[in-house]
Amino acid sequence: MIASRALVLPLVAAITFAVGVSSAQAEPAQPDTSATLARIRDAALKDDWAFQRLADLTDKIGPRLSGSPQAEAAVAQVAAALNVAGLKVTLQPVKVPHWVRGEERGELVEYAGRPAGITQKVQLTALGGSAATPAKGLTLPVLVVHSFAELDARAAEAKGKIVLISVPFNQLLADNGRSGEAYGQAGEPRFRGPAALAKVGAAAALVRSVGGADFRIPHTGATVWDENGSKIPAAAVTAEDALLIERLNAQGPVTMKLTLTPQTLPDADSHNVLGDLVGSEKPDEVVIVSGHLDSWDLATGAIDDGAGVASAMGAVRLLKSLGLQPRRTIRAVAWMNEENGTRGGKAYFEANKNTLSNQFAAIESDSGAGRPLGLLAHITKDSMPLVAPLQKVLGPIGATAFELRDNPIGADISPLQRAGVPGFEPLLDTRSYFNYHHTPADTLDKVDPENIRRQVALLASLAYLLADLPEPLPRLPVNAKDDD
Repeated sequence: MIASRALVLPLVAAITFAVGVSSAQAEPAQPDTSATLARIRDAALKDDWAFQRLADLTDKIGPRLSGSPQAEAAVAQVAAALNVAGLKVTLQPVKVPHWVRGEERGELVEYAGRPAGITQKVQLTALGGSAATPAKGLTLPVLVVHSFAELDARAAEAKGKIVLISVPFNQLLADNGRSGEAYGQAGEPRFRGPAALAKVGAAAALVRSVGGADFRIPHTGATVWDENGSKIPAAAVTAEDALLIERLNAQGPVTMKLTLTPQTLPDADSHNVLGDLVGSEKPDEVVIVSGHLDSWDLATGAIDDGAGVASAMGAVRLLKSLGLQPRRTIRAVAWMNEENGTRGGKAYFEANKNTLSNQFAAIESDSGAGRPLGLLAHITKDSMPLVAPLQKVLGPIGATAFELRDNPIGADISPLQRAGVPGFEPLLDTRSYFNYHHTPADTLDKVDPENIRRQVALLASLAYLLADLPEPLPRLPVNAKDDD
């Protein structure tokens, strides 16, 4: 996940199916539809195909940063799995950024009270898109600020220095089900801080890692540079090391030696992977079920977003294995380059922008591997009765919450929603998601197989319901506001 606007957009309503859509409003599901949805749910809860694909992806390939050999191995692996599952597989070409992490070291070499010969190592990791320091590093004073307002006030002091923007992650919000808001608030320095520091002449940018569970683990992620501005070395330091620098800085000047040697190589050839369960009556109309295939390079991307892409694959494969063929085509999509460019989602939109009426609805899962609680939806209020039948089928797994959003959700499917295509995302328990997000700890052991089974149940039920609707789903207003 990048600066995922899916997590931080304002709500129109946060309601349950039962409250948001009354029985008087809702069109009762036909008995055969209700029975089919229950059959899908029950089959998903007994099926480990998706978890096995996640294990293959993470254990046999590992990190999958766009442009890397691992990313292309993942394309081949996923395409092969969907082909064996009996889906119609297409590889859609995508040109992606190719940024390679190099050496990354930080060391505090001067500070008040430093014993002779003593230095302190700082745990850090380069942000995606960072420029490089000289090979021998930079040794410069550190300026600490705690907000953009403070940076504006002290802009003259920032010139020629290494500047740390230290904003804590609000774990209390995350613990109370508002992790997206916590990420948006603490993440803003990472999203736009390095570009702001480059503009005022800072030599390098440091940000406090965005996430909880402070186990001295750095959290990487992309940063957004001004199109015509300069780039500077940029890294995330652990929360503990940010606090150390703050304490030392309060006692006197602090000097750091910073070495970052990443490279930005020419764009690379890659692909989105599409796997179609072709519809019986309206095969040209498509319901997308998706997750992103790429990951950051510090770990194996199990929760971000191996869980999402494996669950999406598993949902479409499950329907195929049950012999179900809804009216419309259901398309599993493994997006490439969500993390540092969203080129896959943009390429899909460009390829389909002249036939958008055939894009019936889009679902993306990119919020980890927590237990499903329900749905996020960017749809019209008139659409709500059409998805109400899911309440009954998802009740036994406790996934009955329904949050209606007034802006696009899901980074890769946002272009489609801005053009009027209804959008959905699983509402997952994300209380611990940002403990591991973009860190070396995002590995398979963090995933409960039962949560994957439940997510497959949710995605498969939703996709089938949408794909088999007898009437069109109301379209969204075109050019809906987005934060991208």
